[in-house]
Amino acid sequence: MARAFIGLGSNLGDREAALGRAVEALRRLPGTEVRGVSSFRDTEPVGLRDQPRFLNGAVELETELSPLELLERLLAIERSLGRDRRGGPPGGPRTLDLDLLLYGRAQIAEPGLEVPHPRLHERRFALEPLAELDPALDVPGRGLVKTLLSKLDSAP
Repeated sequence: MARAFIGLGSNLGDREAALGRAVEALRRLPGTEVRGVSSFRDTEPVGLRDQPRFLNGAVELETELSPLELLERLLAIERSLGRDRRGGPPGGPRTLDLDLLLYGRAQIAEPGLEVPHPRLHERRFALEPLAELDPALDVPGRGLVKTLLSKLDSAP
């Protein structure tokens, strides 16, 4: 079993319902147990700023799925809940976004799969829910979540 953390986001339609349905779908994954769900946060868009606000959170899992299998399941959940990754600007509005943020202590850099998530250390909307789930959580190659958050707090 591996401990994994999934980032949740939505900024189209009923955001809270979309995140709730995603959590329920994660509960149904084979060989996987949801160990914790953060509160959901209303956040400003990052990158492409001209779009609706997001609702973000995170889920802690224990899973027997490999990182690639888990990613494939996350993408399938997105599709089943109305996400279409074709078309639209990168980072643009979406009904649901599920990101594999962490998978145990793994550091993976393969086409289509990068763990820890490559921009995790600079995204408050992802770090805060992780800190809520585990204040002592370490991001492999980057440091403790609480330290990464303090760096964001002190940034100009």
